[in-house]
Amino acid sequence: MEHQTSEEKYGHYDDAHQQFEEHQHFDVHHHVEEHHHVDEHHHHKPKGYWKKKLIWKPDWQKIWKPASKQIWKPAWKKIYKPEWKPIQIPAWKEIQVPDWKKIWKPEWKPIQVPAWKEIQVPDWKKIWKPEWVPIKIPAWKEIQVPDWKKVWKPVWKPIQVPAWKEIQVPAWKKIWVPELVKEWVPGEKHHGKDHDGWEYTSHGLWRKKVVWKPVWKKIWKTEKKQIWIPDKKLVWKEEWKQIWRTEKKQIWIQDKKLVWKEAWKQIWRTEKKQIWIPDKKLVWKEAWKQIWRTEKKQIWIPDKKLVWKEAWKKIWVPDWKKIWVPAWKKIWKPVWINEWVLIHDHHPPPEHHGWDRKDEQVPQASAPQNQKLAVGVAVNQQEPNRSRRQNSVSQRQAWQFPRQ
Repeated sequence: MEHQTSEEKYGHYDDAHQQFEEHQHFDVHHHVEEHHHVDEHHHHKPKGYWKKKLIWKPDWQKIWKPASKQIWKPAWKKIYKPEWKPIQIPAWKEIQVPDWKKIWKPEWKPIQVPAWKEIQVPDWKKIWKPEWVPIKIPAWKEIQVPDWKKVWKPVWKPIQVPAWKEIQVPAWKKIWVPELVKEWVPGEKHHGKDHDGWEYTSHGLWRKKVVWKPVWKKIWKTEKKQIWIPDKKLVWKEEWKQIWRTEKKQIWIQDKKLVWKEAWKQIWRTEKKQIWIPDKKLVWKEAWKQIWRTEKKQIWIPDKKLVWKEAWKKIWVPDWKKIWVPAWKKIWKPVWINEWVLIHDHHPPPEHHGWDRKDEQVPQASAPQNQKLAVGVAVNQQEPNRSRRQNSVSQRQAWQFPRQ
């Protein structure tokens, strides 16, 4: 909330009050002019003098005072709620267990039998054949040779400008998760008898127990990372410009001559190669046959039991927050006003010093008994050193009466 001055707050009130004063001044001035017009033939124009007076004008100043505001803040309440917890009950189940029996079975085994095969083997024979060989003859040729001239040209140079970027950084939060673990319960337990009369006992059982295991959960938090944004700036780069000048260069003209060249011609000759022909023979191979036998296996039947689980409920509790509220304070401002006092013609006005008081009355001996002083007030907030021009300014100012 911004502070406002009393002039901004009471601006509309001052405009309305000024219009009311102008209307009142117009009525009073019109009445005075009519009164002077009627008495113009009987009395002279009244004379007077201006007297300065310091008054205190009320004003309102905006201030801020502390106050308390009721708010609601969240809190957590510990409660217990019923929950069905899954459990496992031990039981026995007849199952078929696989087993293996050793047997022998005939099998055809693939074998390789050696044999000879005639094949064509490549061979090489040396021969001579004529051939045109390309040769080069020297000659001169005018060419344009490149040369370099140093020049400067503007180039946009890529630069890196630092900046900040919000990124998601992984972090780890420790949480607790329930986990079922096996617990050994010692003690002899009877499990009944089978159809053959055998009694089954055990020296202990395994049961499941819930433990709370700490686990680190991956979360993401926002951080600022400095990055480099590509940009460019104009720089002057040294460069070499290519120019051309004429020079003579020795070249080689293509030509050819006939020569005899040694060559090799491919021929084929017959040879014998050992190969392997696929065959098979009968052999006895050991094998295992799967059979099934009946056994008892302990299984766990799912069940449930009612437990009370701790939980947290979100509630809202009242609280007080300190705030600042606006208020208005009445102050008094000093204002200098000019007061017009009418006097008789043959009585000179007293000397003005700028500090005369209004409550100093005019002596009764100097004023006639049947004459009353008419007093009007004109507001003037000028400095004391401008009292010399009050007579000329008062003629341009309108008549105003003090506010009630």
